[in-house]
Amino acid sequence: MDSVTHEHRKDARKSLGFYLISISTSRFAKYGSARSPEDAEDISGELMVELVKKNGHHVLGYELVSDESSDIKKAVLDALQKEADIIVTTGGTGLTPTDVTVESLVPMFEKQMPGFGELFRYKSIEQIGSAVILTRAAAGIIRDKAIFCLPGSPGAVELALSEIIIPEAGHVVKHIR
Repeated sequence: MDSVTHEHRKDARKSLGFYLISISTSRFAKYGSARSPEDAEDISGELMVELVKKNGHHVLGYELVSDESSDIKKAVLDALQKEADIIVTTGGTGLTPTDVTVESLVPMFEKQMPGFGELFRYKSIEQIGSAVILTRAAAGIIRDKAIFCLPGSPGAVELALSEIIIPEAGHVVKHIR
């Protein structure tokens, strides 16, 4: 790591607020608008909460929404009103006709972070091989918040948060504020 990157990371905040959104039509149909992953039997949501807290950050909210564009946008717009520094969504990034997270959120980004999706796919090759071509992870900035859109699998959530988002969270927030 070069000295400039090291200096930026050193001066970045160490404890940030995360707002977490799980996107699943089937889970939403069964559990409704749950406010905790335990209430929705959401393994990926529980993992997000665990990883964020374990790394010294705060979970400021969790929401379960259906894979409907209007619901996804509303959840993110509501999260933008909170004190969160980072918003993470999981689910709805695949290729099925009902996977609309990317189509819903990327047009809202003021700036995109293409390096996130590129690095996520690169790191995912070890776990899922050539199936990585189906992955549409994305990230960007809305106002002064970083938004990360992850696939819904626990493996994807763990990889993205543990190896990319959490290590760079403070650095990203420092640059966008």
